[in-house]
Amino acid sequence: MNDDRQLWLVAAVSLLLIFGGSGLAWTVQTDAGSVEVRDVRFSGTNGTMMSGTLYIPEEASSASPQPGVLAVHGYINSKETQSPFAIEYARRGFVVLAIDQTGHGYSDPPAFQNGYGGPDSLEYLRSLDYVDNENIGLEGHSMGGWTVVTAAAAHPDGYESMVIEGSSTGSNRAPEGTDSFPRNLAVVFSEYDEFSPLMWGTASASDVEQSDKLQTVFGTDSAVEEGRTYGSVEDGTARRLYTPATTHPGDHFSTAAIGASIEWLQLTLEGEDELDPGNQVWYWKSLGTFIALLGGVLSLFPAGGLLIERASTDRLRREYPDGKGMTGAKRYGASLLAAAIPIVTYFPLQDAAPAIIGLSWLFPQQINNGVIVWALGNAAITAVLFAVWHYTTNADDASVSLANYGLDTGDGARTVGVSVLAGVATVAVLYLLEAVVAFLFQTDFRIWVFAIKLLSPAQFRISFSYLLPLFAFFVVLGALLHGQLRPEGESRSLRRAMATNWLIVVGGFVVLLAVQYVPLLSGQPLPLGHPLLTILALQFVALLSIVAFVSTYFFRKMGRVWVGATINAVLVTWVIVAGTATQFPV
Repeated sequence: MNDDRQLWLVAAVSLLLIFGGSGLAWTVQTDAGSVEVRDVRFSGTNGTMMSGTLYIPEEASSASPQPGVLAVHGYINSKETQSPFAIEYARRGFVVLAIDQTGHGYSDPPAFQNGYGGPDSLEYLRSLDYVDNENIGLEGHSMGGWTVVTAAAAHPDGYESMVIEGSSTGSNRAPEGTDSFPRNLAVVFSEYDEFSPLMWGTASASDVEQSDKLQTVFGTDSAVEEGRTYGSVEDGTARRLYTPATTHPGDHFSTAAIGASIEWLQLTLEGEDELDPGNQVWYWKSLGTFIALLGGVLSLFPAGGLLIERASTDRLRREYPDGKGMTGAKRYGASLLAAAIPIVTYFPLQDAAPAIIGLSWLFPQQINNGVIVWALGNAAITAVLFAVWHYTTNADDASVSLANYGLDTGDGARTVGVSVLAGVATVAVLYLLEAVVAFLFQTDFRIWVFAIKLLSPAQFRISFSYLLPLFAFFVVLGALLHGQLRPEGESRSLRRAMATNWLIVVGGFVVLLAVQYVPLLSGQPLPLGHPLLTILALQFVALLSIVAFVSTYFFRKMGRVWVGATINAVLVTWVIVAGTATQFPV
């Protein structure tokens, strides 16, 4: 089969995965059409535009108002993260408003303002004539828990009960809890939650029952008993602790954690449908968006490949260059070093980022400021080591040129410019596919904590601030993988080359996560601390896996690093800017 036919076949498979998976996700999300899913915008304090998704069961109407639930995601997430909860609540007859907190998703920045957007969102939910105002529950994960606690304090008579998952009262601007505030509170705090010191003041989540802070909220002087109901639902003082066996981000992917919240809302709100909490279908929607994600990533290869096949060879492509990289034991040692440096610098460089790049209109996303400091730091270290190796090994060899490292520019700026345009066009195809899916199915490409979703206009502008630093990083990474670590006389298949480069790019992060999570899952604290950055590393594994495959494929196709580096820079910038918080007004 020739290259064109193979690429068209891959394109067909990618489209089948995208639209088949998205169709499955839509079917589950709407409960086969019986739940209306509607994106909404509403104005909050000081004109802050808030974004949300409403899940409206067919039985909800102005003539028959139904119980309502406000569902709120955590830090550096968005409303889609709460869809497992929203799907299950809506199946049970609750009208659900899942919001983007301020500075997240499509809600106006900056983050943390206006009580994270919680009070305004509760007001909006209560304004809907098909919602029973006397029968409203609040649910929030992590920082979303602080959001709903803040909303409860602002509107003490505006809700009946609350579930906080992986969260707490009295943390980071959230009001302190007592034995009567919030009303009818369930605390779902997982057995391996990474944030127990921050949330409840215990070194390990397995000790949360001993937390003085939690005991105060439960009105007891002894260890809180899991599953026991403290206080009275009728008086609004009911309390219950659940500790499912999962992690902080795992709350979104746990039938036990989701079931606990369902059970509590069914106990404390008056609903007609008492569908068992264990009867859950949300994971089929997650499977659908994962299938679509696989199809979306896969589409990059035929989109770019077919474009390149039709391009002028001497302008965009060149004959595959000979390898002049390291061989033998030195190559294995250098590969291990290349895998180790990114994880050794991962925490220190991101910790140092606020002192290097302050929040501003130009760089308004704190998490991504840390990412680009890490990326540029690693690019500098790699470039220096690359230069030392080149000048001590290959500089005197007249047969070695930039072409052997994938860095030649052909006929100069024109070759680089056309390569950049080809890379941008390749990602644009994926963006168009995501836009079609969002329009037709109201879903995106995601699995668990990793997502590819559309940018807001503000995020699109922000992307340009982070794009060039990441492009520089991926050019250096390409030279490392396809120059220094590509041995002379290379005969590896494309699959083997992809696997090898995946180990170099991603293997270190797998080790880092093992170092952190093996002790955590044994009941110990994270040995290196940094719970937020550890969870972020889970997304690095997914994103850098794509990077390794894209870089390898397009270098094989092009003989140069420019197209692969562009695709990776544009894609990674898109994903990280759309998926985190904006802390500065833009």
